Amino acid sequence: MFYVYILKSLFHGTLYVGSSKDPEKRLNKEHNKGRVRYTKGRTPWLLLYKEAYLIRSEAIKRERFLKSGQGLKQLNQILSGAVGSSNGRTADSESANLGSNPSPTALDEI
Repeated sequence: MFYVYILKSLFHGTLYVGSSKDPEKRLNKEHNKGRVRYTKGRTPWLLLYKEAYLIRSEAIKRERFLKSGQGLKQLNQILSGAVGSSNGRTADSESANLGSNPSPTALDEI
């Protein structure tokens, strides 16, 4: 499985969107250890959300979309709890995404 994940800096409040086979390991071993250029000056980070994909290219496509203008709008909706989905996916869901650019379920208030 491949994941797209969203991190939030606990100190600065900024967001980071990335993709990885193991977001928790990447968070603990790289982001919070200062080994990623963008995130090293904004530690500590908290994993807010992740989406699972069967194919790496689909995860990368979704990551790029979330970093685009329209994707940033959707990202804000995800984090504000405004977007819902009928597929039952949650922030900690391990289910695979079989569609292209699905609408993820909303997060609980953070």
